Amino acid sequence: MTEKKLWAGRFNQPTDAFVEAFTASVEFDQRLAEYDIQGSMAHARMLARQGILGDDECERIIQGLERIRNRIAAGDFPWSVALEDVHMNIEAALTDDIGDAGKKLHTGRSRNDQVATDVRLWLRDEIHIIQQETRRFQQALLQIAEREAETILPGFTHLQTAQPVTFGHHMLAWFEMLQRDHGRFEDCAIRMNELPLGAAALAGTTYPIDREFSAELLGFDRPCANSLDAVSDRDFAIEFSAAASILMMHLSRMSEELIIWSSAQFGFITLSDSFCTGSSIMPQKKNPDVPELVRGKSGRVFGHLMGLLTLMKSQPLAYNKDNQEDKEPLFDTVDNLKGCLKVFADMVPEITCNQEAMRNATLKGFATATDLADYLVRKGTPFRDAHEVVGKAVALCVERGCDLSDLSLQELQGFSASITEDVFDFLTLEGSVAARNHIGGTAPKQVRLAIAAAWDRIRQQP
Repeated sequence: MTEKKLWAGRFNQPTDAFVEAFTASVEFDQRLAEYDIQGSMAHARMLARQGILGDDECERIIQGLERIRNRIAAGDFPWSVALEDVHMNIEAALTDDIGDAGKKLHTGRSRNDQVATDVRLWLRDEIHIIQQETRRFQQALLQIAEREAETILPGFTHLQTAQPVTFGHHMLAWFEMLQRDHGRFEDCAIRMNELPLGAAALAGTTYPIDREFSAELLGFDRPCANSLDAVSDRDFAIEFSAAASILMMHLSRMSEELIIWSSAQFGFITLSDSFCTGSSIMPQKKNPDVPELVRGKSGRVFGHLMGLLTLMKSQPLAYNKDNQEDKEPLFDTVDNLKGCLKVFADMVPEITCNQEAMRNATLKGFATATDLADYLVRKGTPFRDAHEVVGKAVALCVERGCDLSDLSLQELQGFSASITEDVFDFLTLEGSVAARNHIGGTAPKQVRLAIAAAWDRIRQQP
């Protein structure tokens, strides 16, 4: 394959060898090859439709690009750093294959609008994969929520026991986070689905192109409205990275809970051996490496978002070579996000819940204190007075080392004459969760209704 620079006409000296390697991007942007070929095929068909290319030339270009596609898929394509990037490598190979017709493919376009198109095509497909993995993870959460709809778990604020909830209810909280994440990627894909091709270098082209036809061929909703904007901005990549960062933040919070819950100090859950590792020196260890690594990767993705924002913040219009630096952080974000989603979707269904440990932990920390206050309010006590009464009862329990439910009726009545025998119905863990029987509440009945509604939501929008 020829390695002559396709832009070398104006230059009298060859590119410095180090500069050639330093400025090249083919080592990482070759992953865009399939999308570069798709874009080139659409561009050729548009040029032929407009009479800018002959039909025979167009057919030769299409066939040549198909052969290149097959060679790349077979691992039989000689990528050259001297040809700088994926675009020039494919164009040079095409010209070697079909001759002068290959040189005509670049009519009416620039690498500037070409790469912007390729990245959007690639990212559009990746978003679809990410959404599918998000759904798979959500399905895993719904399955475990169904299984543990009545399992009592201490709900925490400030990582201290607050009120009883159910494990199923907790899993539904994660589901809702992912539901919003799925929507953010959907919004990103909609805004991104505009075609840069035809903007050329920055000002458009003098050829009578049909950008609407090109957009239709490539599945874009419309062409980008402004040629300068089309080639110069990477806000779609930044928006994607922001959505990815929020999702990774959610996965990191989930990871933190799994790490805590699986510790010997909590013992709420057991992670499958398939998702843990051991210690090289301590034979008893079973380390939650998968959630720990996901928690760590969140920082990596956050860093890519900040990197892309910094990359763009001082660039004048239109295209600048700085934008070559958008691909590696974007590629790495996608790769890590897909990996984290996959491992969570695989790991969560195999979680074993230790219901006894969760229940025993919920019995500590006066989780039903608010229920006692609510009980007093229903008996006519103003809430602030009820709050004070329960606080005094808790203080006695702390002194004795017991729970509210361990106090006798006579002892409870010493704090308020409004308390009667039925109070113990509200001081049980089951009574506490069952009492929160409203939309969004932790009552098992509501959890099951919420699970059914969640299945409907994801079936309606796969």
